[in-house]
Amino acid sequence: MSLPSSKIPNGPIAEKWTRHKNDLKLVAPNNKRKYDILVVGTGLAGASAAASLAELGYNVKAFCFQDSARRAHSIAAQGGINAAKNYPNDGDSVWRLFYDTVKGGDYRAREANVHRLAEVSANIIDQCVAQGVPFARDYGGLLANRTFGGAQVSRTFYARGQTGQQLLLGAYSALMRQVNKGKVKLYSRREMIDLVQVDGAARGIIVRNLTNGKLERYSGHAVLLCTGGYGNVYYLSTNAMGCNVTAAWRCYKRGAYFANPCYTQIHPTCIPVSGDYQSKLTLMSESLRNDGRVWVPKRDDDRRRPQEIPDNERDYYLERRYPAFGNMVPRDVASRAAKERCDAGFGIGETGRAVYLDFGRAIQEQGKAAIEAKYGNLFHMYRKITDENPYEVPMKIYPAVHYTMGGLWVDYNLQSTIPGLYVLGEANFSDHGANRLGASALMQGLADGYFVAPYTVGDHLASTKLEKVDTDHGAFGEIENEAQAKIDRLLSIQGSRSVDSFHRELGIAMWDYCGMARNADGLREAIEKIQKIRWEFWENVRVTGSGGQLNQELEKAGRVADFLEFGELLAKDALAREESCGGHFREEHQTAENEAKRDDDNFCHVAAWEYKEDAEPVRHQEQLVFENVKLTQRSYK
Repeated sequence: MSLPSSKIPNGPIAEKWTRHKNDLKLVAPNNKRKYDILVVGTGLAGASAAASLAELGYNVKAFCFQDSARRAHSIAAQGGINAAKNYPNDGDSVWRLFYDTVKGGDYRAREANVHRLAEVSANIIDQCVAQGVPFARDYGGLLANRTFGGAQVSRTFYARGQTGQQLLLGAYSALMRQVNKGKVKLYSRREMIDLVQVDGAARGIIVRNLTNGKLERYSGHAVLLCTGGYGNVYYLSTNAMGCNVTAAWRCYKRGAYFANPCYTQIHPTCIPVSGDYQSKLTLMSESLRNDGRVWVPKRDDDRRRPQEIPDNERDYYLERRYPAFGNMVPRDVASRAAKERCDAGFGIGETGRAVYLDFGRAIQEQGKAAIEAKYGNLFHMYRKITDENPYEVPMKIYPAVHYTMGGLWVDYNLQSTIPGLYVLGEANFSDHGANRLGASALMQGLADGYFVAPYTVGDHLASTKLEKVDTDHGAFGEIENEAQAKIDRLLSIQGSRSVDSFHRELGIAMWDYCGMARNADGLREAIEKIQKIRWEFWENVRVTGSGGQLNQELEKAGRVADFLEFGELLAKDALAREESCGGHFREEHQTAENEAKRDDDNFCHVAAWEYKEDAEPVRHQEQLVFENVKLTQRSYK
């Protein structure tokens, strides 16, 4: 099967989405109640989609593996959400947000998708304000804005350092309103473990009830996958420990193409690793770089306390290398710059794998109260974790795995290569190219859920003849039996190693060879290591307990088994992409200034991988066409 059409509309880019909406088929209001839609995941994308579709009149079943939809990982986002409202009157526009996002993604995203995202961004803010989201406001009462990386305007709306939490509570309130009306049935503590297709279309899912271990079947007319990213393939990341690739990976193995898995984002502003005992890392919001200055000592042997190092003996390397953007360069640029300084021996702390983020000048100029008003909860969190007071001494930060730009391939309608399977938010690949700008993840999740899927899902339902399918259909029994067989196999191995030990070993291999920098030899070695780890996993893992009960070791085992397969595909994708772009940095392909060097002649395309059960996956290409933004070497100097 070749790659389907991306369904990008014709016409000027500013008119594509409007024209497309006019061409989409509609479901009459009195017919919407005839359709059941399954929404997997209740983060920003899932909660907003479920609430919006139910508001339109569809019957929605929403699933989350947490005990409450409020606990989705969207709640951990800190710094803000982008929107082209130009409240500060500093020159922002839909076009500038579109341009910054395409450039920030190193020209590896679809123009049409990015422009649509920029168009609907302003509507998102209005929607959230109407829901009561407590955005920060300026003295005159207007919503406040701050700057994020890769932009020279202030377009990021925020609620101190807990924007994701507040946005999720807004979407959650909309979702629970529909639950109360009976239009949404919410199923918590359920994990999707496979997709059911009937006549080639997505018609249901198999889930495991995590409280009693039973497998359950659910049917519908369409399935929306809103399950987040795969950053935990690295074991140590800023993601919650439960975040995983399982739902997307099982769909991939049923025929959904996986696009650009090598595009992983390293966030430059995280609390450094401090020991082998850690199971996750902590993000410090990119917004801190608005007032914090990043530096290392100019002498590589300088072991003085930071307060003892005078200003003229500090290397503010981002300000030195990128004077136009300074500390607000995009995440991939800032991360590689920190790595370069540490690799050269200028890193600080016991490990030498950290740099300073210093608020001394900002506190001196603005006062402690002003800094506390903007970042107080973030400073509190940092102090609780490190036992250091960032009002008095600089923070120590270092890059860590944070977000993933790759995901299941979708067309302009957000539909995967499986008809009826829609993929929203971080679970798809569509809007960020090879690097996501800060404050754009929340924007995409809510854009997909509130303003895109409610239009495009209706088009599928109106244009496809979908016979009624119940869960007693043979396809459900077949997929459930396969799922149960995998569970039984995991429980039967009874080896000598824990699930976590395999996950940690995989993570080390991924970080060492597929982290901030990659090369061909290392990627080949990573593939060999992952294959060996996977073989031993299926021979020697020990999963305690049984399947017919609450069993968190079994949950982890299923997710790690999928990571062990997915990690190999990620490495193969990185090996095949013989260029550097955004978060994918191949050491063989860099400029004289150690910046990413693209190969637009050979790699200006999306790589979409097709699963083959008994053979190597097939790499398809979707050519990227740039009619509105000129392909140039990205520069923030």
